[in-house]
Amino acid sequence: MRREEFNIEDEKSIDNILNECEYGTLSLISDNKPYCVALNFVKYKDSIYFHGAKEGKKIETIKQNSLASFLVVKPYSIIPSYFSDTLAACPATQFFASVFIEGKIDFVEDLNKKSDVLNALMEKLQSDGGYEKIAYDKPMYTKMIEKTAILELKPTNVSCKIKVGQNLPQSKKDNIMKKLHERGTVQDNQTIEQMNTH
Repeated sequence: MRREEFNIEDEKSIDNILNECEYGTLSLISDNKPYCVALNFVKYKDSIYFHGAKEGKKIETIKQNSLASFLVVKPYSIIPSYFSDTLAACPATQFFASVFIEGKIDFVEDLNKKSDVLNALMEKLQSDGGYEKIAYDKPMYTKMIEKTAILELKPTNVSCKIKVGQNLPQSKKDNIMKKLHERGTVQDNQTIEQMNTH
């Protein structure tokens, strides 16, 4: 990574980003051309999991070449150039966090493991409950589990980048945080929290 001050190796920070983001972009190679698809996902144990139909371009592409990369981005505040008390456009930027994962995709065939992954995905995306826990031996879920493809991305490399002004002098960071506080959106408050953390 070119800007080492943005590089994050703390596993808890990485897990927080993965838990906060609802979807990411899976990158594959189809007929020697890049192919990307946005997917909901969940980190379960040490892998990233996706679900979907058992047919389609994504499935055929993975069968041809199981190597993949996956990018998740958590956007923080846009920092307009005038926050730097200038009329020049150059200081305009956006703060963000990202996790980039490289690895190999396998198809999950074990029906109980499929149930566990789907439960983990539901806990992430519908944390308030209101549904019957998924299990293969429950008739309401048996056919659905059989018809659903579960893809496991086993990471071989994980990198994380958080850009929230770590490279700036403290006086400039303080000025940006002051202006974010004045603007006061939910995202601005989250950005201030990240700036104070990193």
